[in-house]
Amino acid sequence: MERLQHFEEKDSPTRDALRRGDWDEALRLFEVKREATRKVAEEDRRNGSPFHRLRVVEEPLTPYMQWELHWLHVRTEAGHPTRVLPAKEVAAAEVEHLLPEFVILDNLTLYEILYTETGAFESARRFTDPEIVKPWVTYVKQAWAVAEDIRTYFERAVVHLPPPPAA
Repeated sequence: MERLQHFEEKDSPTRDALRRGDWDEALRLFEVKREATRKVAEEDRRNGSPFHRLRVVEEPLTPYMQWELHWLHVRTEAGHPTRVLPAKEVAAAEVEHLLPEFVILDNLTLYEILYTETGAFESARRFTDPEIVKPWVTYVKQAWAVAEDIRTYFERAVVHLPPPPAA
């Protein structure tokens, strides 16, 4: 589950293109990665370990989010399921602070992904205690059920947007 609306991506030619304001190049590079992404999704399915992404989205979209939603759309078309959850759907859980960024593996292990204030990856904390993991598994399953497939969200809210400014 991803909650932040901006991350600092390192070693990413597509992100570098966005920073330069070269939107056409960012989109072209996404397309270049499509076939390799499809192969990874196919291998994940064969291995019984498909990766599902739940993306919380605030509107209006930041340039980063517009960029990321284009990439997530390509990934979904290649076979990596992604759903979009409007920020208003998580507001009740965010009374004191934003929801954490996290990954759950096999409903048994939770990794909280920690970022700096600027959105750069910092570290991760691992949890295996069922009393910590199980409520998050339940939360994500419920959120997934009400979230929108990125393909319909993308067609409705993203595809018509002009290129974002350099970011």
